[in-house]
Amino acid sequence: MEIKIGNKTIGNNNSVFIIAELSANHLQNFDLAVDTIKAMKEAGADAVKIQTYTPDTITIDSDNEYFQIKQGTLWDGKTLYQLYQEAYTPWDWQPKLKEIAEDLGLIFFSSPFDRTSVDFLEDMDVPAYKVASFEITDIPLIEYIASKGKPIIISTGIATLSDIEEVINACKRVGNHQIALLKCTSAYPAPLEEMNLNTIPNLKETFKTVTGLSDHTLGTSATIASVALGAKIVEKHFILDRNLGGPDAAFSLEPEEFKSMVIAVREVENALGNVNYELTEKIKKSREFSRSLFAVEDIKAGDQFTEMNVRSIRPGFGLHPRYLSKILRKQARKDIERGTPLDWDLVE
Repeated sequence: MEIKIGNKTIGNNNSVFIIAELSANHLQNFDLAVDTIKAMKEAGADAVKIQTYTPDTITIDSDNEYFQIKQGTLWDGKTLYQLYQEAYTPWDWQPKLKEIAEDLGLIFFSSPFDRTSVDFLEDMDVPAYKVASFEITDIPLIEYIASKGKPIIISTGIATLSDIEEVINACKRVGNHQIALLKCTSAYPAPLEEMNLNTIPNLKETFKTVTGLSDHTLGTSATIASVALGAKIVEKHFILDRNLGGPDAAFSLEPEEFKSMVIAVREVENALGNVNYELTEKIKKSREFSRSLFAVEDIKAGDQFTEMNVRSIRPGFGLHPRYLSKILRKQARKDIERGTPLDWDLVE
């Protein structure tokens, strides 16, 4: 199972694709956005992801109870319109940010939230699309995104099993099989005990897709653990300094934290390797320190081998310990000095 985004092949034995999410952490300051993207590159990200919407393309300006945020989130007390007015990335920035990111060697793509944003991103020629958790039920939008024929990464934060099946079928219906699913817990920040990372290998097995994690926890433990469970894409929010504030600051990583996470991810994937029972030359050499049968007392020719004069000890130059019972009560063929490794030539 593989997909290709830009020059990166993702899945199977390829390296984990690490996405830095800009989200609202530019605080609607273009220079801050640019500095943040530069810091993402320095921290080791493979890609920067943004979000393409305006308050009016994602909701309406209403303060009736349906549009008030009161679910125990960081954003309670605002209306949806107010939140998105604060968080959106101005569209006129986006082609410029893409050029800056690509000049740095980063892959740049976005989450669209309506057809106009898809069309806008198509004009920018982004190499992939991300579907945010809360859009997974918008099947007409997902069909439209998938119809562009580019890889589509889908967060499953609010999805039931049947929702995931429906969205995959929607992509395939329009001829797009380049699908990745990200385990996601749609809480901001997400508690570790609600992450259920063991879902990641099950997603891969059930839906036969590339899988990964979109992580909104505090810290990096969940991201690193996900790699050990088979995540081939990890996504984490990135901010230059949490003290800057903003809607996503609390669950975003600062540059040094992100860099440490990248190092840990690379170390874990390197350590995972492949299923392998072959011994390297170094380990074969180390077997010399394993146990084997030695004479632990001076033994005269004709003496019996006993549990007193033969023991299984380190190092490993004598007979395998499995032969101890076969040797006991047999006789020594010649004099054997204490500290001699046993071999069959010493046994009558």
